[in-house]
Amino acid sequence: MIKLSEQDHAMIELLKRSARMSVSDMAKALGVSRSTAQKRLERLETAGVIESYSCILAAPYQRDWVSAHILVRVAAKQMDAVVDRLNHVKGIEEVHSVSGEFDLIVVVSAPSVTTLEVSIDEVIAIEGVERTTTSVILSTRISRKAG
Repeated sequence: MIKLSEQDHAMIELLKRSARMSVSDMAKALGVSRSTAQKRLERLETAGVIESYSCILAAPYQRDWVSAHILVRVAAKQMDAVVDRLNHVKGIEEVHSVSGEFDLIVVVSAPSVTTLEVSIDEVIAIEGVERTTTSVILSTRISRKAG
């Protein structure tokens, strides 16, 4: 794990706002040379700080997929095995480890309620999952994901 400098954090913030920003524009915004910006970007990518770049569609172009949050309680000493199995369930977008009554929040999306139900059933059937509570997402009121 590398230590991130203020310049690294500034570059990451620029990329979060626009992952397609040119290295020349980043260099200008950061007040460094193009070659310095390119080296810094390559260092962040090579070190695994930047895992990938993404494309987030504007609302009118997004599919009408249905999503849910599944709260999962995991049996003692089963966390690694459960997370490994979750990694193979189709439709899972994120798995968050959390504090409180439940151990994980699983975010799952599917093109239909029927397909979503299949994914939810797969999660429930995983050995080591003690209990789940599922909430289907009706709408997103605020989203601050980078775009």
